[in-house]
Amino acid sequence: MTASLPHIVVCICTYKRPDLLRRLLLNLFTQETAGQFAFSVVVADNDKEESAREVVTQCQLLNPIPIQYCTEARQNIALVRNRALENATGEYVAFIDDDEFPTVTWLQELLGTCREPGVAGVLGPVRPHFDEPPPEWIVKGKFCERPEYKTGTRIPWEESRTGNVLFKRAIIQDVPFAFDEKFGNGGEDKDFFMRMENQGHVFVWCNEAPVYETVPPDRWSRSYMLRRALLRGKNILKHPTGKAGLLLRSLAAIPIYLLGIPIFLACGQHILMKYCVKLCDHVGRILALLRINPVNER
Repeated sequence: MTASLPHIVVCICTYKRPDLLRRLLLNLFTQETAGQFAFSVVVADNDKEESAREVVTQCQLLNPIPIQYCTEARQNIALVRNRALENATGEYVAFIDDDEFPTVTWLQELLGTCREPGVAGVLGPVRPHFDEPPPEWIVKGKFCERPEYKTGTRIPWEESRTGNVLFKRAIIQDVPFAFDEKFGNGGEDKDFFMRMENQGHVFVWCNEAPVYETVPPDRWSRSYMLRRALLRGKNILKHPTGKAGLLLRSLAAIPIYLLGIPIFLACGQHILMKYCVKLCDHVGRILALLRINPVNER
């Protein structure tokens, strides 16, 4: 590690995905720094059986880039993110999911944008990667695609997530916990960005720093998408603000979407599923209010 250069710690939280983790680590080894920064990696394993340890050990032998391995036995995504941060000592912290892999200039582009005046952190695109062709309705409906923005666009907390982000470590220096453990099955990232934004920190977009998310066949299923929407709807009510407005919108939207199902069906599978997902988002909120919990994980 070169002391005179800015140092980035790349945090990876993983759970029983050794093949995907290996691909990610090997891709990180190809990062082009252009002599502008140094970087290291922290792998936080959320598996008490330490299923990622062997992969990390093997990859450490292949490249001199430092990889630190740590574990969080409690099944909670917020806690494992905090564990990763405990071991991240660089000036900058990047998060990337274990089922993603970056382009060779990923860190370089994020860092360049993060060093602009007034910027606390930078988010980049997460684009889908299919190891085999998905069904036509998945592609046509763009279910695996996410919004992208012009570089420099300020990103509100509602549109933020940790799948591709770099931020200055100083912004969490005096924070008792970066990620709240009550968001153990999702939503911890939006809560983090909401609190950071409330403290005045600005996050912007860098469209030149994409990562690619592997979308396996089990995520193409309608049941997976609907379960995820129910869980997302439930988790959003854990945020301390805006609950009443969200619930009122859901109460108004649910009957409209239900009445529209015959029309959506006539328009094709991709349109039907698009609105069924929206419907489940709203239903998840109402079920959470009633303390009915049909799904705990995706």
